[in-house]
Amino acid sequence: MTTALTLALGLFWLRQWQIAGTAGLSSFPLDDPWIHLHFARNLAEGRGFVYNPGVPVAGSTAPLWTLVLAAGFALLGPHPFWAKVAGMAAALATALLARGLAARWTMNRWLALLAGVVTAIAGPLVWGALSGMEVSLAALLVTAAVVSHMDGRDWTTALLLGLAALARPEALLLVPLVWMARPITRRRTAIFATVTAACLVPWVLFNLATAGTPLPATASAKIEGGLIGFLSGIREPAATTFLVRPWQFEAEWLRWLWSVNVLVPLMLPVGLWLLCRRWGRTVAFPAAVLLLHPIAMALLAPYRGPGFQEGRYSIHLLPLAIAVAVVGLSGLARWPRLCAAGVALFLLAAAAAARPAADRYAWGVQNIDAMQVRLGRWVAAHTPPDARLALNDVGAIAYVSRREVVDVMGLVTPAIIPYRRAGEAGVLRYLERTCPDYLIIFPAWFPKLSAMSDRFTPIYRIRLDHNTVAGADEMVVYETPWNRSRGRAERCGT
Repeated sequence: MTTALTLALGLFWLRQWQIAGTAGLSSFPLDDPWIHLHFARNLAEGRGFVYNPGVPVAGSTAPLWTLVLAAGFALLGPHPFWAKVAGMAAALATALLARGLAARWTMNRWLALLAGVVTAIAGPLVWGALSGMEVSLAALLVTAAVVSHMDGRDWTTALLLGLAALARPEALLLVPLVWMARPITRRRTAIFATVTAACLVPWVLFNLATAGTPLPATASAKIEGGLIGFLSGIREPAATTFLVRPWQFEAEWLRWLWSVNVLVPLMLPVGLWLLCRRWGRTVAFPAAVLLLHPIAMALLAPYRGPGFQEGRYSIHLLPLAIAVAVVGLSGLARWPRLCAAGVALFLLAAAAAARPAADRYAWGVQNIDAMQVRLGRWVAAHTPPDARLALNDVGAIAYVSRREVVDVMGLVTPAIIPYRRAGEAGVLRYLERTCPDYLIIFPAWFPKLSAMSDRFTPIYRIRLDHNTVAGADEMVVYETPWNRSRGRAERCGT
C-alpha cells in the first residue's frame, strides 16, 4: 500500500511542479482548505472557533477536520503542510482498511491486495490526501466503521459513524443503514441513537448559537433545494425535487465512478449481488449506501452533484465502492486466467485515470496560488492591518492577509444570508451596514456591484489564463466609499 500511494503522490507532485511551478508544500487545489486552516490557526492560538477575532461562527461543514488541524497546529506549529501530512496518513490507513475489508469479503489475499492498491492510487483519494480537505479523514472513518460493523462491534461502529458525519455530513446516511443491518434490538437502537447524538448534538447546539440554524452557515448558504431547502423557505417545482435532480445526481454518480476506474461501475452490481447472497442484510444494508447516496443528496440538501470537484462529497464512499467492485471479480475465481485478466484490467484502468487526475490537481494548485494566494499577499502588503475586506472567496485571502472579513456568500458571515435572497441589491444593503474598506470579488458574479464605478473603484486585478477551479477567470480589488484610509470616507450606514 505504501509503495502504491507513494508512486501516486509522486505523480501528483511531479505534475504540480511541471504545471504550477512549485513543490507545493503549502499549496492546495481549492480555496476551501484555507478556510479550515484559518479556523484551525485561530483555535490553536486560543481565539476559539472564530473566523474574525471575537466572533464565534459555525463556518465549517467538517468540524472534525478543523479540530484535527487545530490540534496539529497547537502541537507542531501553524504550517499548512500539516494538512497534507494528515491527509496522506489518512489515505494510507484507508487503503489498508479497504484491503482488509476485501479480504473479509472475498477470502482471497490477492483480490484483497488489489482493492488496497486500487484505493491507494485512486485519483480522488490521492487528490483528497493533498487537497487540505476533510475527504481522506471521512473515507478513513467510513471504511473503519464498515470493518468494525463486520466484526460486530456496535459501540465502535456507532462512534466511527458519528465522527464520520462530523467529517462529511453525507456519511450520516450510513447510520440507519448499519443499524438495520443486524437484528434491531433495544440495545442496538440505544447504542446508535446515544452515540450518534453524543457526537452531533454539541455541534448542532453551536450552529444554533452562532448561525441560528441546526446546520452550519456553510450549509445554509449553499443548499439549493430539497427537504432542508424547503424548510429554509426555498421553493422549486416538485418534479425537480423528486424526479429531475435525483436522476441527474444518480447519473453523475455513475459517471464519476467511471472516471475513477471504468470497471468499478461495471462490477458494482455483480459485487452487490454476491455480497447479498453470501452475507445477507449484514452487508446488503451498508452496501446499499452506494445506490442511495446520490438520491439522498438530491432529496435532502442538494448543492452540487456527487462528482463535484473530484467528488469531494462522495470520496468517503470510494473505498467501499472499490471493495464491492473487487468482490465482483471474485465470481471469476473458478476461472483463474479470466480472473487474472480482470485483475490486470482493474489495475490498468486505475493507472490510466491517475494522470488526468494529477493534471486536474496541478491546475487547481496553479489557479489558487496565482489568484487567491497572490491576492492575499497583495492585501497584506498594500492595506492597513485593521482593514476590513468584503470577499466572495474567504479562504486564502483571509488566511494569508489576516484581515477582518465580510463574506458576501455567507459561509462565515451568516447574517448576510437573508440579504442575499434579494440578489445584489441585498448584498449592497448589507455592505452599507458593515462598511468594508475593500471589496474583492469576481465581477462575473456581481456585475451590478462591479459596475458601480462611483462607489467601487478598481485598484488591482488578477486574471487566470487557464482557469479550471476558480469561480471566474478574473478577480478584482475595489476600494469602497467607506475606506478608512481615505481622507474623506463616506460615513458608515449612509
